[in-house]
Amino acid sequence: MFSRFFSSAKRPLASLSEQEVLALAISNEEDDGRIYLAYADALRGDYPHSAKIFEDMAEEESHHRQMLIDQHTARFGSRIPLVRREHVREFPERKPDWLIRTLSVDEARKQAEVMEEAAHRFYLQAAANSTDAATRKLLGNLALAEKAHEGLAHRLVEKHLPEEIKAGEDETARRSLVLTWVQPGLAGLMDGSVSTLAPIFAAAFATGDTFQTFLVGLSASVGAGISMGFTEAAHDDGVISGRGSPIKRGLASGIMTTIGGLGHTLPYLIPNFQTATAIAIAVVFVELWAIAFIQNKYMETPFFKATLQVVLGGALVLAAGILIGNA
Repeated sequence: MFSRFFSSAKRPLASLSEQEVLALAISNEEDDGRIYLAYADALRGDYPHSAKIFEDMAEEESHHRQMLIDQHTARFGSRIPLVRREHVREFPERKPDWLIRTLSVDEARKQAEVMEEAAHRFYLQAAANSTDAATRKLLGNLALAEKAHEGLAHRLVEKHLPEEIKAGEDETARRSLVLTWVQPGLAGLMDGSVSTLAPIFAAAFATGDTFQTFLVGLSASVGAGISMGFTEAAHDDGVISGRGSPIKRGLASGIMTTIGGLGHTLPYLIPNFQTATAIAIAVVFVELWAIAFIQNKYMETPFFKATLQVVLGGALVLAAGILIGNA
């Protein structure tokens, strides 16, 4: 029952026979081929050239798997033992399919190289630990095959992904990041940071009670986050606009709205009113400068223009809240 929680449930590499090591290599080639095909399926719509790379790599994995099966059949017969990477302590693990679908095109390319390099190091380690000459030779040959796979990845990139196409796919990935995460998150951060200024500081200067001010800020931040999240998710399904998943956009907008409001709300947990207010005002200016920086970096808004818009607007709302609270 508890074996799944302990590494001792896995067999050490040294305990595997030559047949089991070969079976492990076969299952590894099968799994890696399926992973590459999953990459290809996930990327085909937006990145057809990168998808072709992974299809070719999957075909190469299938070719090596067949070679390994032929070798196993010649040496040990047609019955291949069930030995998988999760059964062996030293063997590198792979991401499950549901995580593969969340990778960006650049992460998928890098992960493919990491997969081949990790398998190469594994076989080298296995060969070094082996005391049997035949087993050492077998593992060494597998290490060379994995190293050849790594070189194949580079060659396929050169074949199917020249610089101009790669640059275009990278720009598509950046645009997707901005439209799905950055833009909704930035809108939420701006709304949470700016729109909650007036009620929070009005409550602070009207009551002089830090805890009551905290409750006002907390309710305003959470309420605004829920409202912004649902609004972002509901108003555009992303099909026509190409802005990506409405759930992702709604989460980005809602969470960042709440964070924006909580930033200058949390200081009012400090009992001393002057100290809490001074810290809250300092946090406000940090938030506004952060918004200006994000606008400049991801939205390509000139920094001076972004600063003027955000800082000036935020300062006006802050002043309005203080004036209303002192009225």
